[in-house]
Amino acid sequence: MSGGPARPVTDGPIRPTPDGHISPTPDVCAAPIPDVCAAPISDLYTNPILNADWSDPDVVRVGDDFYLTASSFGRAPGLPLLHSRDLVNWTLVGHALQRLEPAAEFRTPRHDCGIWAPSIRHHDDRFWIFWGDPDQGIFQINSPEIRGPWTRPHLVKAGKGLIDPCPLWDEETGDAYLVHAWAKSRSGVKNRLTGHRMHPHGTELLDEGKLIVDGDRIPGWFTLEGPKLYRHDGWFWILAPAGGVETGWQGALRSRGFFGPYEEKIVLEQQDTDVNGPHQGGWVRTPSGEDWFLHFQQRGAYGRVVHLQPMRWSTDGWPVLGDDGAPVAVHRRPDLPPGPPAAPATDDDFPGGRFGRQWSWTANQQDGWATHHSGDGLRLTCVRSADAHDLRKLPSILTQRLPGTPSAVEVELKLHSEEPGARAGLAVLGDAFSWIGLQRGADGTVHLVHRFAEGVAERERDADHPRVAPEGRVRLRIEIGAGARCRFFHDIGEGPQLSGPVFAATPWRWVGALLGLFALAPVGSGHAGAATFMHFRIDSLSPIAAE
Repeated sequence: MSGGPARPVTDGPIRPTPDGHISPTPDVCAAPIPDVCAAPISDLYTNPILNADWSDPDVVRVGDDFYLTASSFGRAPGLPLLHSRDLVNWTLVGHALQRLEPAAEFRTPRHDCGIWAPSIRHHDDRFWIFWGDPDQGIFQINSPEIRGPWTRPHLVKAGKGLIDPCPLWDEETGDAYLVHAWAKSRSGVKNRLTGHRMHPHGTELLDEGKLIVDGDRIPGWFTLEGPKLYRHDGWFWILAPAGGVETGWQGALRSRGFFGPYEEKIVLEQQDTDVNGPHQGGWVRTPSGEDWFLHFQQRGAYGRVVHLQPMRWSTDGWPVLGDDGAPVAVHRRPDLPPGPPAAPATDDDFPGGRFGRQWSWTANQQDGWATHHSGDGLRLTCVRSADAHDLRKLPSILTQRLPGTPSAVEVELKLHSEEPGARAGLAVLGDAFSWIGLQRGADGTVHLVHRFAEGVAERERDADHPRVAPEGRVRLRIEIGAGARCRFFHDIGEGPQLSGPVFAATPWRWVGALLGLFALAPVGSGHAGAATFMHFRIDSLSPIAAE
């Protein structure tokens, strides 16, 4: 069922010739992909196009614009919205969901719950996003514009384990459909897809649902999930992954009728490349008629990074992804007007105390966590908590994604709190975590501290000996090298100093590691003060510096 023999593509260095073309070396031209080896560098792109945890991407085109959303799990705001004109350069333009509902369920972190595998569509002059919450059911929101206003979440179908929904409005017949997968952890069922007729207004289903694809009946297939539903060339198409996030493949299924029967074919798999488990994403067609497929690759602590694959249709009517079914590392850019180099923002000076859209809390935001003011800098309140010893349990951590390339993260911190035990810092947060920052001692002095906790540990412990920070301020730095191995540094006025051993970042179950800023205080009464963060920066590290 594979799409053809392996034609390996490696992700070795691109070597330009003096005339600006790609040198025909084994690094790039091991496979005869049309036009790649003869193309100027400016006409090529390199995967991944989004090198951070933009999990379970889906994409839609409206006119000349492309929009992408992704899983955001228990973080708020959720449902990130990215925009591109060329499918290669993307910017983050906002979030479709400001608070997760029901709000009481997300007052505390639920890192692997919440918003799973959304689908984004445009119908009847509106944007629509459907997603599954594995503990509640299938939700939908819609908006006339990508930046909103978005409707409040509407529960389309209640139930445990209903995940990865995707709608389809059949423009020929006026009928509407919805397909979804199952999470065994909640329902006891997996490896199957259920289909429904849906009311065209998108707010209710018209039947109890029917099993339309049973993965247990397909030899070798397991963990069939993440379906995306399309109509093309007289067929109903479901593009769906199977085989698990780290080792799986992308399947295509087609039927003349929505409820089946479906025939299947593997259309993208690792083969001899370095791209493990390439699957789960969305198909999009450009104005000129080119087809492209965006999907993720699971990369451990970096999460699920996004790749762009060329797509064409074979003579037998099946889609062919990548290089005859193998993911490409380098390829000719889509036939679209090239845009300037762009990526989702990371740096932040926090003007007026406001933080950029690249940040999310680890739960629904509560009043008073961040204070607006007339100057620059993020002023975080030292939130009182009985769980100050374990960052994994805290809702008031402001996070963004761990960069997927070797990088240096820096921020300046000043602790204003006089409360004994108050602390603030910069963290790498996952199933294990480590942070470096400042803490007010019982004697009133401020100490530079560096702490960590292993995945099995219930509380943190020192990664290095505390030392006095006489001015109550510090510049913090984390260098993230290969394999998400992190080295922590501090500067309390004596120049940058290495702190503690190397820390290997770890993901959550489904979520990549996060960078986080926080301010905390022990349980007590009254206001516990605040901390100010300034000049947050993420810069690339050279391969030598990252070793």
